[in-house]
Amino acid sequence: MTDNAAPAAVGAPTQDLTAVVGYHFIYTYANGWRYEIYVKNNHTLDYRIHSGLVGGRWVKDQQMSLVRLEEDQFKMFWTEPTGTSVAVNIMPARRLLHGVIFFPQWIQQHGERTALYQNKHLDQMRRYRDQGPTYPISVVAEFAKITFAEYVGMDDETVIAVAPADLPPGRLDRTN
Repeated sequence: MTDNAAPAAVGAPTQDLTAVVGYHFIYTYANGWRYEIYVKNNHTLDYRIHSGLVGGRWVKDQQMSLVRLEEDQFKMFWTEPTGTSVAVNIMPARRLLHGVIFFPQWIQQHGERTALYQNKHLDQMRRYRDQGPTYPISVVAEFAKITFAEYVGMDDETVIAVAPADLPPGRLDRTN
């Protein structure tokens, strides 16, 4: 097994993950929220959030699960230290993505608390999560258009390395 192939379950398609592993995607959800994600390897991702409820947030080395559902459909899913759970389907050939974000109530009330570099504030994120409130969970489910996709290779620490506000002008507006 290579780093971009996961073991296949009984009846599951071959887990060739090369269409997403090592790729950097910029996308915009139908509600206008802009995100970018870098699939570092078959179990880790980095991301930046440019707008929306938690715009300004960025995260490195988020552990996740990644599976191939069919030829051009992949699912990534994870739970963050904030208590937020995320499931993202990526269809790279169709330049389409569908995300479902399950925000605990404390983030719905105070999203600004997470609009930072999470890795330097993990203990604080866990304290906020544990203080709650957790319920009711706010579910955001949206389709997104992938406006930029590039293969940058695996485990490149420079792809998502600065806060959204520190990107050079126009960097987010690239399309291909």
